[in-house]
Amino acid sequence: MYITVIDHIEIDREQRNVRKDGQDIHLTGLEYGLLEFLSAHPNRICRRAEILDHVWGTRFQYDTGTIDVHLNALRRKLGWSSKQPIEAVRGIGLILHTERPAEDVSPLSLLAYDWLRAHENELKAHGLTVQLHLTPWVNTLTMSSDSLRKWLDASLEMLLPSAHSGTLRISSRLTMHHFSLALDLNGTATELRIPIYGDFDAS
Repeated sequence: MYITVIDHIEIDREQRNVRKDGQDIHLTGLEYGLLEFLSAHPNRICRRAEILDHVWGTRFQYDTGTIDVHLNALRRKLGWSSKQPIEAVRGIGLILHTERPAEDVSPLSLLAYDWLRAHENELKAHGLTVQLHLTPWVNTLTMSSDSLRKWLDASLEMLLPSAHSGTLRISSRLTMHHFSLALDLNGTATELRIPIYGDFDAS
């Protein structure tokens, strides 16, 4: 049975077939595996190690460019551009955008990545390295991007005065009731709790 993935692209997971606008599209096994895996995890970053593990299996332990080769072939066959709807996030992985997010829905991984890039020089000046560990099951949250960035800025401003060379850890945790995002700098931590339902506030 065919299910729609995006832009008139349909997949039959049982038969491993793909069609566009009702016309069959011939994909190799790896091209199909790449599309199927990304479509099973839409609108979140799939790390390259994940993709290799699930699509290529134990044959490949390191990405030597094979993902990009098959991604380019997949894009060509489906008539997609070099950026959309599959976006390559440099140094991290791939994300299949299946819908345009509302203004108040933040792709957390991308937001955190962009925020870290904006503060890269500041962090380096304090001799800090960064470890980013975000809960893989929640990539989009109904929340204000501006509010989250302000909280990240305020948290960093609070943590930096006592900083020395070390590690800034940004991690998340998911419970039945809330999603927590925490910044930990050499043992000093600040945490934001976001209820699964309703508005969030920093405490």
